[in-house]
Amino acid sequence: MDEKIKNTINLSKKIRKDIIYLSFLKKTAHLGSSLSCVDIISYIYELIINKKNNNKFILSKGHAASTIYSALYRKKFISEKIFFSYCEVGSSLEEHPSPNIRGIECATGSLGHGFPFANGLALANKIRNKKEKTIVMISDGECNEGTTWEAAMFASAQNLKNLTLIIDYNKWQATGRSDKILSLKPLDKKFQSFGWEVISINGHNFNQINRAFKKKNKKPKVIIANTVKGSGIKSIEDDNNWHYRSPNHEELKYFLKELDK
Repeated sequence: MDEKIKNTINLSKKIRKDIIYLSFLKKTAHLGSSLSCVDIISYIYELIINKKNNNKFILSKGHAASTIYSALYRKKFISEKIFFSYCEVGSSLEEHPSPNIRGIECATGSLGHGFPFANGLALANKIRNKKEKTIVMISDGECNEGTTWEAAMFASAQNLKNLTLIIDYNKWQATGRSDKILSLKPLDKKFQSFGWEVISINGHNFNQINRAFKKKNKKPKVIIANTVKGSGIKSIEDDNNWHYRSPNHEELKYFLKELDK
């Protein structure tokens, strides 16, 4: 296996431990949503985003903030002290991302805003002939927002081929199955009709993630990442109760032990 992929797998394991511990320690929710996007965010921060380049990543599904905080901590954008101040009074690490933190480009949490913001960054780079990449992750539930489709039309019209959109398609929203609340199918054909390059992958398969990001294209690219809510912890996978729950002490020990196997 490629050494960089091995490093990404190791980073994913560390991030999963971090966000499970934070959820226990701070009694914050959205654990399942945070776990579903770990592998892709690990790849992005291991292979695309670093302190030496100007590539940008925006987590539009801001309720998964603990995942990006852990990535920033593990890649030394923020200190351990700042990381463990998460959700404390006066901390810059709020339950949803704030641009007061190094590595966070804009405030997200109110769904539907990160994708249009990413369009602006990508367009600015295109106008200035800069080679920096802009990557944005949205949730499948976020595809219910009108701004998502306005942004999709805009990116296609401006031919923002320096923009990559990732849809964390874990099939759940806060209160139920995404496709039962407001059907997204056929999601791939919708984006194709809007003029996008579409790649559907298993969002936990690092070889597929790698191929999707490496593929060059002449259009804006969307990676539809089929993921599992709660990924990495078998006992909570695909269980929407963990959209709001945080683990107790016994569950914390069990989850951490499972990750070590």
